[in-house]
Amino acid sequence: MTLTLTQTAAEAVKQIVARVPQAEDGGVRIRDTGAPSGFELSVAPDPEPQDTIVVTDGARVFLDEVAAASLEDRILDAELAQDGSVRFALGSQV
Repeated sequence: MTLTLTQTAAEAVKQIVARVPQAEDGGVRIRDTGAPSGFELSVAPDPEPQDTIVVTDGARVFLDEVAAASLEDRILDAELAQDGSVRFALGSQV
């Protein structure tokens, strides 16, 4: 099973993508950098050919091959702050 997004994470992804006019039909791309700090998130207009695409309520997340394997059976959640900032967190599916 692949990455699952909570309702809050889906909303956060849609808000982030909406801020980038050239990527309005795109999504958030998650790349595993291999570094201890974890993953790199960026807005992308389209997925790369090898990306796994996760769609939840219209929010699109593109996972590179390493991230897709690392995030299998994980849940992406988000916390939306009043100032518009977003903080993502990963949990395990039960």
